[in-house]
Amino acid sequence: KQLDQRLALAGLQAAQIDAIFITHEHGDHIGCAPQWAVRHRIPVWMSHGTHAAIAHPDLPDLDGLLRIARDTETIDLGNLQLTPFTVPHDAREPLQLRCSQGDTHLGILTDLGHATPHVLAQLMGCQALLLECNHDPELLAGSRYPSFLKQRVGGMYGHLANHAAAEIAQALAVGGLRRIVAAHLSEQNNRPELALAALAGAEGCANITLGVAHAAFGCDWVTV
Repeated sequence: KQLDQRLALAGLQAAQIDAIFITHEHGDHIGCAPQWAVRHRIPVWMSHGTHAAIAHPDLPDLDGLLRIARDTETIDLGNLQLTPFTVPHDAREPLQLRCSQGDTHLGILTDLGHATPHVLAQLMGCQALLLECNHDPELLAGSRYPSFLKQRVGGMYGHLANHAAAEIAQALAVGGLRRIVAAHLSEQNNRPELALAALAGAEGCANITLGVAHAAFGCDWVTV
């Protein structure tokens, strides 16, 4: 139901969806997507590790809809190409994406603890980037999260802090990055103005257009 509602907010219907890509097995990134895909007969892409972590005994191959994604192997969806790449996160085999149409490239980068050279290489040359700005370290340290969760979120295989996201933006700015949408902001441990200030202050990013994707309603359509 929520997937249908989110699609409606974007002016879309299930019949317009050509594929679903599940980046990793954590519940906030899966929800009912496998069941929804089977109901609407939409192919689902994920890594071997993610499939092993979520495989349902009654639907081992998602009723024939399962497609296995591999690091840097491009997926051709007609007029759109997806290139998945591995990221450091506390999941079985997490992937993020570079989406390409001709010479236009959009990067999707959420759910990782730090940027590796491999991650930066896959995103270099993107004109737009959906970038995790998960937390402000001071807000995380002072939050009501238990110690183990603070360590997980702020660790090398957790989530990007605002300053870490800004460092990624700075590294990619030389490759022609023109737009960043901050995403996956923690409701408790971050604020949009903190994320935007960190990105705006990164060297070389003064002319990059910035925005924020909200958990409840996402963000507006943008032209890349």
